[in-house]
Amino acid sequence: MNHVTWLFLRCMFIIAACECSPKPSPAQAAPKVFLGRPGTNLKAGIVGLPNVGKSTFFNLLCKMSVPAENYPFCTIEPTLSRVAVPDERFDWLCEHYKPASKVHAFLQVTDIAGLVRGAAQGQGLGNAFLSHIQAVDCLLHMVRVFDDPDVTHVEDSVDPVRDLDIICGELVAKDLEWAQARLRASASKARGAKPGSPEVREADLVARVVASLEAGRHVR
Repeated sequence: MNHVTWLFLRCMFIIAACECSPKPSPAQAAPKVFLGRPGTNLKAGIVGLPNVGKSTFFNLLCKMSVPAENYPFCTIEPTLSRVAVPDERFDWLCEHYKPASKVHAFLQVTDIAGLVRGAAQGQGLGNAFLSHIQAVDCLLHMVRVFDDPDVTHVEDSVDPVRDLDIICGELVAKDLEWAQARLRASASKARGAKPGSPEVREADLVARVVASLEAGRHVR
């Protein structure tokens, strides 16, 4: 048997072995884990106290002209706009491969109404504001650092650290309300489950989240 014949037979043997090897069943296949929501767009919401410049920043970023007046809750219903994300790598690929269509990644920006102290308990626009926050993927937090007697402030003074604490506290309070409801549901499912089961692990995780939120700490 010459070298060429031997090599040919070896290749045929490898191909036959691959075809005859058992394929993994669907139950054995490892599940795919998706982190976040895949896509070419990201939803961002602009949040902050009233009269801190949210709508002005929104107009500048999105080239819009929504009202930005000097009184609280000038914005009530959220305003949406899209901003294309420039990417030199995308431009290079389009230039060299000449695709039939070009779809840029974009950022969807939402101008959300101003938040006030006690929003988690229904103050101001309350739950309507917080429901708009739940619809976005990330937050752009605006705080006011300029002092202008002609521009009113809902807290009657300019203190960006205090303003930041107010909004973060309201977000934590709303997250805690959601986590406590989830904990009750998870604990109910875990009562009849075996130790180490997904139901028990979920209940333990949510309990730690609730403890962190009750201590005033954000969940990261």
